[in-house]
Amino acid sequence: MQTIFNELIDSYIDNKVGIATDFLSTSLASNLKSNLTSLLETNQLLSAGTGNDTEVVHNTLYRSDSIYWLDRKHNDPHENDFFDLIDRFVEHLNRTCYTGITGYEFHYTFYPSGSFYKKHLDQFRNNPSRQYSMIMYLNTNWTSADGGQLRIHNTDHKQDIFPTNGKSVFFKSSELEHEVLLTNRPRMSITGWLKVG
Repeated sequence: MQTIFNELIDSYIDNKVGIATDFLSTSLASNLKSNLTSLLETNQLLSAGTGNDTEVVHNTLYRSDSIYWLDRKHNDPHENDFFDLIDRFVEHLNRTCYTGITGYEFHYTFYPSGSFYKKHLDQFRNNPSRQYSMIMYLNTNWTSADGGQLRIHNTDHKQDIFPTNGKSVFFKSSELEHEVLLTNRPRMSITGWLKVG
């Protein structure tokens, strides 16, 4: 995994957007996708909002995805495998880049066909604890006709990233505005933040 961790970190250092194509193994991505599918079938996902615990706004004109928070308390073996992977990545990141990450939070994210998330920053204005954003994709056989790209708004250009299975994207939560373009088929991911404090 160290090679994949370094791929993610090195591409972040070079371009402000880290990308590792096989951050999630095929088997882990498949198991997590099965979990998300089961949650969908049992209506356990919640409409996503914007803001933090003290101020949440639900506006489907701004974002139209739904989420379910991962938690070790669920005692789900696949979620725990995911958390073990993130623990190893955070340890490697802190050791090699002195980032001082002390925690994280992640949720499943589901975008039905016809959904999107308008341009935004991930770090709250009243809470700077989110340091790095991470997204891991759970979509097999994705094509350009499916849409749903993650669009990163860099200072001088836009970068579109396809949400292909196992890929991870990593960037500074306070720096880069981004959006999810209109998706033409159901789109699944795990989204979260590495945090301090």
